[in-house]
Amino acid sequence: MLAGRKYRLEFDFGQRAFAERLGGICRAVWNTGLEQRRDYRRRGKWITYEEQCGQLADAKKDPYCDWLADAPAQVIQQSLKDLDQACRKHGTWKVHWKSKAKWRPSFRFPTAKHLPVERIGRKWGRVFLPKFGWARFRMSRPLGGSVRSATVSRDGRHWFISFLIDDGIAEREKHACSEWAGVDRGVVTAAVTSDGEFYDRRHAGTGDVSSGQPPRETKERRQDDLGYLTPGEGERYLRLQRQLARTKKGSKRRKRVVAAMSEIMRRVRWRCADFNAQAAHRLTRVYGHIVIEDLNTKGMSAAVKPKPDPDRPGRFLRNGAAAKSGLNKAILDKGWYGLEVALRSKARYTGSTIHKINPAYTSQTCPEPACGKVDEKSRKSQAVFSCTSCGHTEHADIVGARNIKSKGQAAGLVVSGRGDPPGSEKRQAPHSTARAAQAALAAA
Repeated sequence: MLAGRKYRLEFDFGQRAFAERLGGICRAVWNTGLEQRRDYRRRGKWITYEEQCGQLADAKKDPYCDWLADAPAQVIQQSLKDLDQACRKHGTWKVHWKSKAKWRPSFRFPTAKHLPVERIGRKWGRVFLPKFGWARFRMSRPLGGSVRSATVSRDGRHWFISFLIDDGIAEREKHACSEWAGVDRGVVTAAVTSDGEFYDRRHAGTGDVSSGQPPRETKERRQDDLGYLTPGEGERYLRLQRQLARTKKGSKRRKRVVAAMSEIMRRVRWRCADFNAQAAHRLTRVYGHIVIEDLNTKGMSAAVKPKPDPDRPGRFLRNGAAAKSGLNKAILDKGWYGLEVALRSKARYTGSTIHKINPAYTSQTCPEPACGKVDEKSRKSQAVFSCTSCGHTEHADIVGARNIKSKGQAAGLVVSGRGDPPGSEKRQAPHSTARAAQAALAAA
């Protein structure tokens, strides 16, 4: 299977400067190619990747574009290939520009034979990059396979290299266990299973996974749970925000403050990714079928549209943007989509099947088979569920996870009973899965 290995590069001064220049060249090629594609679309035409590559070769001969010759040919061709794939998938008008201020430099070397890797010590290795020469990197773990390609990127003040490798492990078709589990993702606890396990950070600011009892709802915990920052990092980040407000745009002092803030948030992102990897490993190791909700995380965390005041032009009415902003931060802090990606990645090694179901009414339905009443008043609070019909009381997140599991099992039984090949439920659309679940529940 294909897997990724990421290491921190140790560029010297010249290599670091050339990497910044090469990242800027790739950004210019992307923006120029996107503008060309949009100009073609305005005229009702379409330009292909092959045509743009041919024009790129001609542009290198132009004296005004001789800076293109400084970059390896395959690197800037990969930028055009990525642009072509993005336009085909999302449409030319929905592809974004790469801003100089917000975009982080990155470029890819696609040919494995041009990327020899050697270990030069217990903790160090080196890789030969075209036009860079030999570059050292901290080999924190073995490669564990043959290199297919490499991507160099900058995150904060450090440069990293990500190898795409083939580890030689065949993807498992079936899990050794046939147990089912529903996973409910929330804003207080990252993930709760139908068996009553709570997966969340053990302490604020760490990526450790804890399972067992629900977290205590204390004032101190709610304050610490606003992010993956440790208390010390939170205080430092607030001080940096105050310093940022006193700096001038474009000044060197502002750049230093922004770099310090980026370094803190880089550690936050890595802790979130570490937590998702640990949680996905534990879930896929135990369960053969994992059911999650089909959530549109991007849409759920989008900002509220402004509401113009019809009586006062230029003014706006209250639209609840402040409350929605807090919800958006909580959703993004828990990393809902990151957990889903980690589950699919880990499931390749264990053979687990990831099902996605319609999330409608999973938090308002009584999980007891004899009841099953749907009532929004049963959800007393974020953590308390008390059925208005049968009186069943349970933690609200566990109730949601149990309902998610029931929907997934019903949909899985219908699919397998129809005679489809094993694993076909992975490719089923969310709406068809929801209809299958409803039909199974009606038949029962």
